[in-house]
Amino acid sequence: MALTKEVTQDKIEIVGEFKSVQVRTCTKVLEDGVELSSGFHRHVVSAGDDYSNESAEVQAICAAVHTDAVVAAYAAHVAASALGE
Repeated sequence: MALTKEVTQDKIEIVGEFKSVQVRTCTKVLEDGVELSSGFHRHVVSAGDDYSNESAEVQAICAAVHTDAVVAAYAAHVAASALGE
């Protein structure tokens, strides 16, 4: 009986006006290759966030969609929201 844990990023989506990158991570526990259980964790990388600790695939996506224009527009949106505009 060999128990193993498998962690994969099984879904990466780009959503919204400011190109938020949603990442779903799946964790599976396997016994001799047969799945016993699984669970999911999600997190979001917003424009302007530090994504240097993300996987190479997520980094490449963020570099492509989080352009200077998108980052500036998102920062302006956050600033306006903070002022209650």
